[in-house]
Amino acid sequence: MNEQLIIDGDTLSVDEAYAVAVDRLRVGLAPKARERMLRTRAVVDDIVNRNEVVYGVTTGFGKLSEVAIPREKLAELQVNLVRSHASGVGDRLPEREVRAMMLLRANVIAKGYSGARPELVDLLLQMLNADVYPPIPEQGSVGASGDLAPLAHLGLALIGEGTLLKGDRETDAATMLKEIGAKAVKLGPKEGITLINGTQTHTAIALIALVQARALWRTAHVAGAMSLEALMGTPVAFDERIHDARGQKGQSRSAALLRDLLAGSEIRESHRHGDPRVQDPYALRCMPQVHGPVLDALDWIDDAVSRELNAATDNPLVFENGETLSGGNFHGLTVAMALDFLAIVLTHMATMAERRIDRLVHPDLNQGLPPFLSPNAGVNSGFMMAQVTAAALASECKVLSHPASVDTIPTDGSKEDVVPMAMGAAWKARRVLRNLENILAIELMCGAQGIDFRAPLRPGRGVRTAHERVRDIVPRLENDRVLSADIAALRTAVSEERFADIGTVT
Repeated sequence: MNEQLIIDGDTLSVDEAYAVAVDRLRVGLAPKARERMLRTRAVVDDIVNRNEVVYGVTTGFGKLSEVAIPREKLAELQVNLVRSHASGVGDRLPEREVRAMMLLRANVIAKGYSGARPELVDLLLQMLNADVYPPIPEQGSVGASGDLAPLAHLGLALIGEGTLLKGDRETDAATMLKEIGAKAVKLGPKEGITLINGTQTHTAIALIALVQARALWRTAHVAGAMSLEALMGTPVAFDERIHDARGQKGQSRSAALLRDLLAGSEIRESHRHGDPRVQDPYALRCMPQVHGPVLDALDWIDDAVSRELNAATDNPLVFENGETLSGGNFHGLTVAMALDFLAIVLTHMATMAERRIDRLVHPDLNQGLPPFLSPNAGVNSGFMMAQVTAAALASECKVLSHPASVDTIPTDGSKEDVVPMAMGAAWKARRVLRNLENILAIELMCGAQGIDFRAPLRPGRGVRTAHERVRDIVPRLENDRVLSADIAALRTAVSEERFADIGTVT
């Protein structure tokens, strides 16, 4: 891999960060960022030499900020901070989320406001480029002074403690660092707090979920268009004039994509005249009015996350003029709210998709299709339980859509008295996204079966492509079989964005 991303603390994008996290794009450090870090590091060194009292440099932390630390204990202070804060529990974050977290932490230090040496960034990038990462428990952060616990687990690896992973192999950090030609850092004044203050863990999860959500937005249109064709619905509700009359951008783009997917449909022409139905149910007719606002929300979330990628979230901040200022840039509400919003809008798509699935299988609502889409209904149950699974997942999404960021519990002896629960928002959004992938997989499976029953009539060009891709993955259902494997295979295809590129409207 010859291509390399150069980080400078100011210009990192969501797509670039995703490429590092998922596609293993290699990373280097911009010379101007290195020079900036050296200048603010000199400010920290000067503070120590003058025995100046500065929070996090020559004092304790949080509730212990009034405790002055003797100069000979400053290095011990930083190491103890990392060790004591590595208190996470629960499942480990997936590798891609840890990689994103490592990149974001390197980028914020490279910004130069942390007063840390470039060696910290160099080691993070060396680990990324060697595909080495630490195990990070996903629970234990309230997102207040940043993601203290998960970032402390990352900090442990940098000082050669704990373990590191490479592929399926896990060994002690010191050994792994040596194998990749690296060595642990010895923390200087302020560098321990530099490693653990910040919003990079929940922001890492957010950026990955955001990219995946955009792909799911397109896939939801593909699945919805397939359902509409199978149910012999009308595309009249997607007429450009209707959406121009309202003037909502996302809604107009949604309708345009649906028109594109349905273009050239023989199924539509077969019932253009003489169909007594005037309007389709909302789950079909109002796709642009529901999917459209989701796109508008994703744009808003993208703006918030993109700004946070290049935000100085350390505390205190160190300025080149010699000043240090304590503030609260580590407070995670900005991205916590974005993650809560993401869970909400993805749940709306999940709810719509589940309702379309129900119409496909419901013998009273599916426009003459066999009950539960089974050629031999009665002896066979067809896709009856697939809809039940979709209903269970949609219901769970609704529960998970309650915002985490409105909750707060005082921590750190009430020094951190209002916290945003950003990591709770992060794992909820991730869970909702996974649920939506499975629901769309079920809709694609059911929609393709419905299209089979409309043969020899052919659906619109986009739906035709989607139907062919479904049939490349799972066969038509003739008699009952275990459906979990089919759903899993289609869910993998959805996750890999194999339906997200259908349609020419962007």
